[in-house]
Amino acid sequence: MSNSIVVALIPARSGSKRVPRKNIRVLGAHPLIAYSICAAKDAGIFDDVIVSTDSEEIAELARHYGASVPFLRPSEIAGDLSPDVDWVEDVLTQMKDRGSTFDYFSILRITSPFRTAATIRRAWDQFRGAEGVDSLRAVERCKQHPGKMWIVTGRRMVPLLALGPAQQPWHSSQYQTLPEVYVQNASLEIARAQLIFESRTIAGEVVMPFFTEGHEGFDINEEEDWQLAEGMLSSGEVELPPVTVEPFPRKT
Repeated sequence: MSNSIVVALIPARSGSKRVPRKNIRVLGAHPLIAYSICAAKDAGIFDDVIVSTDSEEIAELARHYGASVPFLRPSEIAGDLSPDVDWVEDVLTQMKDRGSTFDYFSILRITSPFRTAATIRRAWDQFRGAEGVDSLRAVERCKQHPGKMWIVTGRRMVPLLALGPAQQPWHSSQYQTLPEVYVQNASLEIARAQLIFESRTIAGEVVMPFFTEGHEGFDINEEEDWQLAEGMLSSGEVELPPVTVEPFPRKT
């Protein structure tokens, strides 16, 4: 992988509903999008950092902070329910048509502002050191174990995971006795680009874990997440990736 061509892909569609204008809302001194772009560029492993967006406003911001936005995402794949494979395929296909092909891509979501360049380098080192792997995905240990989750239908419910011996099912067991279960977070993903063209998937069949540390996997999806992020920054509990570009001038 030493001579591989690697691209960072940063999704930034418009129309966020849970946190309005989330991608360009200012956290610290810069819009949220700036931290993922600058962490990607500072990681030193990417041949290009491309933002996929359907918004000219977001594209302007992305270019200010050093990302490429060679084209806008089509509106038909920029909705709330559009799967990731749609926009990743769009970017890789359009870049291929322009003469640029990549061996690997990494998805860096804007909602993880505390993922640093060092986080990205650590993940890349682990991925390139593995054999027979299609992709890598960031995970963290579940705080709420699925073995204690239920599906409710009317006035009845059944366990989500009907596992464990009948006399001691998981839902009636101590948390400490249950197997460790991990949930993916939004920090990062790395995958072989050829997966898109071979099987139209961004994960493949062999996926390796990347265990995030501290707040690397912190994800801003709700307004309370934003408030928590601001509180942690104010208290000095966390730091944002450095941004050496001047803040994007706010329009008056």
